[in-house]
Amino acid sequence: MKNYLDFEKEIKALEQEVDGLKSPFGSEGISEVDTSKIKNTQQEINQKLEEIYSNLNSWQRTQVARHEDRPKANFYIKKIFSQFTLLSGDRYFGDDKSVIAGFGLLNNKSVLIIGQEKGEDLNSRIERNFGMMRPEGYRKCIRLMKLADRFQIPVITFVDTPGAYPGLGAEQRGQASAIANSIECCMSLTVPNISVIIGEGGSGGAIALASSNKVIMLENSIYSVISPEGCASILWRDPSKSLQAAEAMKLTAKDLLKLKIIDEVIPEPLGGAHRDPDSISADIKHSLIKNLKTFENLTKDEIYDHRKAKFLQIGRDQGFSKSTSLNDQGLSYKESRLHKIKSHLVKNKYIFLGLAAVSIAVLIAILS
Repeated sequence: MKNYLDFEKEIKALEQEVDGLKSPFGSEGISEVDTSKIKNTQQEINQKLEEIYSNLNSWQRTQVARHEDRPKANFYIKKIFSQFTLLSGDRYFGDDKSVIAGFGLLNNKSVLIIGQEKGEDLNSRIERNFGMMRPEGYRKCIRLMKLADRFQIPVITFVDTPGAYPGLGAEQRGQASAIANSIECCMSLTVPNISVIIGEGGSGGAIALASSNKVIMLENSIYSVISPEGCASILWRDPSKSLQAAEAMKLTAKDLLKLKIIDEVIPEPLGGAHRDPDSISADIKHSLIKNLKTFENLTKDEIYDHRKAKFLQIGRDQGFSKSTSLNDQGLSYKESRLHKIKSHLVKNKYIFLGLAAVSIAVLIAILS
């Protein structure tokens, strides 16, 4: 049975009408199927979908990102990769079912695949802890990322989580340090790592696996430091103000691409990824192959520096680049040309004002 969101009521009514038209059993027994009416109704559905999905606000995109039928990491792993070999355990405590990890082939090349998995039905969601990873999950990922780095195998992660699990047991086993160590491991890799945010990218639970050379988002996915409901509860003490919070947080793919926090947005099929999972899988595969090719001729140091510079430049004009000085192996700030001119004018404003006054006086003298 299909699941519909609040703003899809008209689409639900039309699709139920199509289902009724496709049935050969009418009120008077077996009847002829009206194919022309089915075609017209389907066109109307497509028009409605285009109209609705081209004008979604941030809160509605959040609802689409959480859609029950939206393809999960396990689906993409089966569709995109071949010869996937599942690996389990952190070698300290146990195995975390909320994350799927293992090695597989992408275009006949070995890659490490890590996917946060929410589950497909109630039983699997409980088993997967709704995609909320515990410390052993992050430690499993760290173990495998280090293994991939040792053998120079690229890392691909699928991010889909409301956040790291905040339970008592998780905190007792070192949830905060596990997330911090996972971020550190991602940042220190000398192989390319690519993250695809396929649904929710929530808080430190997401950034622990999304500290990558390339961060890619599906069109209707979200990526934020906190959920809109959590933000509304803190700022306004009112979870019903989720729309205002979602708009203010700039958590959609379009906003984050504009802010240069992510690198690419993959358009979704009309009506969301859940309406055509095979199509979006093919698009993700194409994007992964394309992005991995950009790192083929880079050395280990260049891959590491690319990732480092990417995160250092967030919120700055041109970011940081390696110093050209042989004695200085750190990073120096690279200022834009416009800012250099502006800084020069501000620094020497009195000189320029004096020159301007002299020029005006000479001009007046010549004219008189």
